[in-house]
This record gives sequence, structure tokens and C-alpha cells, in this order.
Amino acid sequence: MDFASFSSLASPALGLNPSALERFQAMEGLYAEWNSRINVISRRDIGNLYSHHVLHSLSIAYFLHQKHPTLWDSLSGAGLSVLDLGTGGGFPGIPLAVLFPGSSFTLCDSIGKKLKVAGAVAEGLGLDNVRLLCGRAEEMSEEFDIIVSRAVAPLNKLLPWVKGKYRDSVICLKGGLGLPEEIATLMREQKIAGSRISTWPVGEWLRDGWYEGKSVVRIAR
Repeated sequence: MDFASFSSLASPALGLNPSALERFQAMEGLYAEWNSRINVISRRDIGNLYSHHVLHSLSIAYFLHQKHPTLWDSLSGAGLSVLDLGTGGGFPGIPLAVLFPGSSFTLCDSIGKKLKVAGAVAEGLGLDNVRLLCGRAEEMSEEFDIIVSRAVAPLNKLLPWVKGKYRDSVICLKGGLGLPEEIATLMREQKIAGSRISTWPVGEWLRDGWYEGKSVVRIAR
């Protein structure tokens, strides 16, 4: 997928303004340059930056726009604090930071060289709402409004790491046929009521075979 195809899909769905579009367009060159130095995206997959990484990240935003408009409005308006746990090269945090410039994003990872890429891309895009944190979630004392993650750990492992560190919800991008069992394990081990957990299939928006079985999972406080 090239930038024009990305724009034609994402702009009407998410209301991208010219400033956001300019930054999304600049992402391609920045990630290509930095990924050639420090490999944070498979070299076989870097050509799918928009289709497999940027849009996947933005599916969190589309989910909120469709299912939780009040939260979408808060991110878009007065601004919230968001932790991207296990950000790697900056996903989903950097695309979300472009979309929601009024909210603050902390990109956290335990691997410094990955954060170097994320930081360089954020700087190249002129994002002043992004900061970097090298470390592990369980070592943090700060509290955030929302915590997001992309393929970091099973839910029953991830949630204890962030217990008491979010005010609204944890939102994860998950994939695989084992998600129902993963959620059942989370509920059983962490004593979480099913009413706190909602799932949404990304394929409802991104009708591409790559997204088959991929979901957004929100765990409310």
C-alpha cells in the first residue's frame, strides 16, 4: 500500500487534517532510513509500513471512534496521557500521537536501540507530544489515562504489570485464534468480570486478509 491508498482509506474514516497527512507521508522515508540501520520492522515487511503497521495502530483509534466516542473526544480535545507499552519502533504510539496531537504519549520499551528508532522518527515528524522511557512496566510508578500495546504479552501476564497504573483502560492489539481462551485465562487468573472486557474485530474496518483474526481488546478499569 502506498501513501495515496493509505490516505484514501484513513482520511475519511478518521478525519485526518493536512498536518496529520503530512506527517503520515513523512513516516515512510523516516522508517525506511532508520530501519536500514536498526531493524525494528522485518526487512521483508518494511514495504507494508502503511498496511501492516500504521493502519494496524490506527485501528485502536477507529475502534474508539465507533464504540467509545467520549474517549475519542477526550483524546482529540483536552488531551489524555497514554502509555505505549513495548512500543518497539513506535507502534502503536507514533501513529496515535500524530492523530491526537493534544494528548501526551509515553513510548516505553526495555530495549534501548528500538527506542532510538522511535525517538528519531518522532523527532523527524516534529512530534512534541511524545517522550521516551526505557524500562519495564512493572518498574514504573506513574499513572496514565490509557495504556496501549501491540503484541507484547498474553493478557494474563500484561495486566498485572500495569495494575494501578491506568485510570480508564488498557487497549491491546491482539491476533490469533486463541484470543477467547486468552481472555478466559485472564478472567480466571486475575478475577476480572467479563463486563470489563470488550473485543472488536479489526477486519470490520480493514478488509484485508492480513487482518483476519486480529482484534482490539479493551479492558476497562
